[in-house]
Amino acid sequence: MEYVSTRGQIAPVSFQNAVMMGLADDGGLLLPNPIPSVGPDTLAAWRELDYQALCLEIMDLFVDDISSFTLNDIVSRSYSTFDTKEVTPLVFNGEQYILELFHGPTYAFKDIALQFLGNLFSWLLEDRGEIMNILGATSGDTGSAAIYGVRGKDNINIFILHPRGRVSPIQALQMTTVPELNVFNIAVEGTFDDCQSIVKEIFNDLEFKSVYRLGSINSINWARVLAQVVYYVYATLKLQRDAGAEHVHFSVPTGNFGDIFAGYVAKKLIQPAIGRLILATNENNILTRFVLEGRYAISGVVPTISPSMDIQIASNFERYLYYLYDKDAERVRQAMEEFSKTGELVFSREEREQVRKDFASASIDQDQTLKTIRECYKSTGYVLDPHTAVGVAAAQKLASSLDDQPVVCLATAHPAKFPDAVRKAIGRDPEQPEGMKGLANLPSRCRILPADVDVIKEYVRENALKQDGK
Repeated sequence: MEYVSTRGQIAPVSFQNAVMMGLADDGGLLLPNPIPSVGPDTLAAWRELDYQALCLEIMDLFVDDISSFTLNDIVSRSYSTFDTKEVTPLVFNGEQYILELFHGPTYAFKDIALQFLGNLFSWLLEDRGEIMNILGATSGDTGSAAIYGVRGKDNINIFILHPRGRVSPIQALQMTTVPELNVFNIAVEGTFDDCQSIVKEIFNDLEFKSVYRLGSINSINWARVLAQVVYYVYATLKLQRDAGAEHVHFSVPTGNFGDIFAGYVAKKLIQPAIGRLILATNENNILTRFVLEGRYAISGVVPTISPSMDIQIASNFERYLYYLYDKDAERVRQAMEEFSKTGELVFSREEREQVRKDFASASIDQDQTLKTIRECYKSTGYVLDPHTAVGVAAAQKLASSLDDQPVVCLATAHPAKFPDAVRKAIGRDPEQPEGMKGLANLPSRCRILPADVDVIKEYVRENALKQDGK
């Protein structure tokens, strides 16, 4: 399996090198060439597998330079940290199918990819005799999940940027109370988009990236997308087996386009078993405007009760653009250059029609989000976190445009991660899982820095692991 850049300026690379490269050296994002597809006989066999076995079957299609034995060991260790053997249980709360993606160590869907990526990095570095300095940006959940994926691991230091005061208190505590000395938290005086822009600029400095052996845990790393493909397939096959579904629709709360792009890949992999992909946004709705209006245009970031979605520049959008432009890498490169200058891309009528074939979309404001949490709790007793509520509300809003096949709403975080929003909606705090209790009493470590790429570079330079100690 070869991996190519969306911008077409590098030679194809292997899966291992794609993981280690993170962001492609030409500034693009890496993709498998081609995305495989499987037939009905394979799907029939897959329906009988548990999550870990299905994960291995899917990854084997995309990974041909790691043995199945090693890959199985990495998968097994990654999901042994979850509080349920099913990893991503599918529940029916009386009104909706909910795919619970929050059973990992930090109670967010990012654990599914980042437990895998952390163990994959650890194996690759040991196998190659190398070190890595992971650099990432987070709007909340990615940071803690990435830190928990590599905390205390040999040969890895991790630097996580988060927007100061713009993540939930629990999210901040999960990151900053980790005591291992290979963990470095940076609270940036700015927005998540500032954090993400700094990380991308640093990765585009190829000399700095090489000297300090930088690795990426953000969803620009293909391995993260691959790990997320699995739960779309798992939920689809489960509903086909247990409920006789012909196909399954998914509603996905998203800000950075990574999770729903994994759904897009899953749809290509097992088509036609996956139906519509509903792209659900909050007031930061650049992606909804793209789907409905054919314009991808930046506006100001609005702080909301679903902060992990408070994003304007979706880092994975370029991957979808590559397919929308019929794999024309030069056109993608020119479009991204134009976007960096103007902050806007406009699409043709034919392209808009294709987008609406691939996605439906709805934007849900904070009042609607709170109402959805309240009404779901009142009618079913099930507590939604505010991000999941955005997805549920979008599915309800677009129900008339779907057929009678099941809709699965992705539950991206445990409600206890956002107690203020839940309390406002239902009048009480959500129950805290054991792993969250007592965080506020632990010592915290965090460096506050300005949104300045040179300042961040200097901090990384001072604290980075060096190959051979140099």
